[in-house]
Amino acid sequence: MKNILIINSGSSSLKFQLIQMPSEEVLASGMVERIGLEDSKLHYKVRDNSVSEVIEASDHAVALKAITEHLMNPEKGVIKDKNEIAAVGHRVVHGGNVFSKTIAINAEVKEKIRENFSLAPLHNPPNLKGIEVAEELFPNSRQVAVFDTAFHQTIPQQAAQYAIPTEFYEEKHIQLYGFHGTSHKYVSKKAIEKLQKENSKIISIHLGNGCSITAIKDGKSLDHSLGFGPVNGLIMGTRSGDIDQSVIFYLIDELGYTSQEVSDLLHKKSGMLGLTGYSDLREIEEEAEKGNKRCQLALDMNAYRIKKYIGAYTAAMNGLDALIFTAGIGENSDVIRNLVCRDMDFFGIKLDKEKNKIRDKKLRAIEAEGSRVKILVIPTNEELEIAQQTFELIS
Repeated sequence: MKNILIINSGSSSLKFQLIQMPSEEVLASGMVERIGLEDSKLHYKVRDNSVSEVIEASDHAVALKAITEHLMNPEKGVIKDKNEIAAVGHRVVHGGNVFSKTIAINAEVKEKIRENFSLAPLHNPPNLKGIEVAEELFPNSRQVAVFDTAFHQTIPQQAAQYAIPTEFYEEKHIQLYGFHGTSHKYVSKKAIEKLQKENSKIISIHLGNGCSITAIKDGKSLDHSLGFGPVNGLIMGTRSGDIDQSVIFYLIDELGYTSQEVSDLLHKKSGMLGLTGYSDLREIEEEAEKGNKRCQLALDMNAYRIKKYIGAYTAAMNGLDALIFTAGIGENSDVIRNLVCRDMDFFGIKLDKEKNKIRDKKLRAIEAEGSRVKILVIPTNEELEIAQQTFELIS
């Protein structure tokens, strides 16, 4: 048995899980949020016991040290010594076109992550900070990087390259990279097991505050809705998704917006928030139920965009065996699942409305009898996927 510490380091947060492999038992989990502020908070859970407390976490190093102290606490800890952690698996959002698989971290890997800062300015810098802090705190543990973009390295050039002058692709590496790869990979593996069909055609729909959809053929990513950055494709909590580029030029040239203001608009003020004033889908669904027309329109727009991608990806794969709904909204919103699957008979997609309403944290099939396409709700587990890949690398 080997203990793998999973770290997901954000700009002001640090999520963790300590997972024993290969049993996949979660020994402890939690996060430190509001890092850098006076009222930082540590959430720590061991089995059915959880605690939350205010701490002074001025930076990520202090946050990870506090987590380590809890893990080794004589009363509520789960290990006695830091050396009981065999490896630390790090989620790294952007691996550019350099990293196509999980890799052991060394100085060269860290430099490549640094070079990709411009591709993921909100994510890669704190990801690298988490690595550097973990190296100091766990000098005898293997450090491993798992890249969100790695799963999408199999996307063929005809789908990954943009129709702009070729030198931008060859020299500047401007292309579709894709995101949420760890999640899409995890749930697609579960779907393949359920289908008992290696040669499968699957569409995985990851719906949270950030959203993406992936065409997965024979277990490999074939196309994906997020591209060079994480703002296009589906309508998201605060991100616009697909938009005519002319709108951007109009905002700058005619309405006087700066490029930074347009970026903030499309990333932080658009999507469901821009359409309704709410970014939490639960509130939007409640308002729509009360007759709020803006909220109902936003739900219809959200589902319509997903349906368009389902049609496109079914065509790209020349068929479809299964639809996967995953992540916070995908797993919990029967409203969105119903809107997406409604009037899709031509594709052989038929939803069982009663099964769709059932709440369960386990993998479940919700298609109606006679549906040619399996409709699966699969809870994602990015931390477990990172642990599995880390364990495989160090074993």
